[in-house]
Amino acid sequence: MWSLTYQVLVAVPALQDPDFSRAVTLVCQHDDDGAMGVVINRASEYTLGDVFEQMGIALLDRRLHDLPVLTGGPVHPERGFVIHDGEGGWDSSLAIAEGLFVTTSRDVLEAMAVGEGPENAVVALGCAGWGAGQLEQELTQTSWLTVPADPQLLFDTPLDERWQAAAGRIGVDMMHVASHSGRA
Repeated sequence: MWSLTYQVLVAVPALQDPDFSRAVTLVCQHDDDGAMGVVINRASEYTLGDVFEQMGIALLDRRLHDLPVLTGGPVHPERGFVIHDGEGGWDSSLAIAEGLFVTTSRDVLEAMAVGEGPENAVVALGCAGWGAGQLEQELTQTSWLTVPADPQLLFDTPLDERWQAAAGRIGVDMMHVASHSGRA
């Protein structure tokens, strides 16, 4: 089976599902059992400072206080997902690609709070999930464009530019893609 792990799904304008309209989703795992990803272009109402405070973690690295926490998807919205670079080595880490991980454990946040975490990280609440064959079906319905992921898109591109920037990586200008679909 071909895998979409470390690919980015870019919602086409015709995708009207409110959870995924104009979403850019990093696929963290994809196999015969389904897929899991994290939406990487939607800020939640929370900042990292809010999350550290709620978790009772003292935030010593003040540069992190006002960084946005993303809305990663409708599945497990109470659970944190940290997409980060580096060596890994944190509890509950899953390698997405060489040098890129998603971690769901508290220890990575504790390290970040004292300035000892990964160099680059994105924190999201919730994720996206697809059952066996579901994502493949959505791809045949042209709900998503698939684009190779890269660290610049994940860590450097401003959130409000990621949808167009991701599509632009494969030469697609989303302003010229129809916002409706039909059958001939």
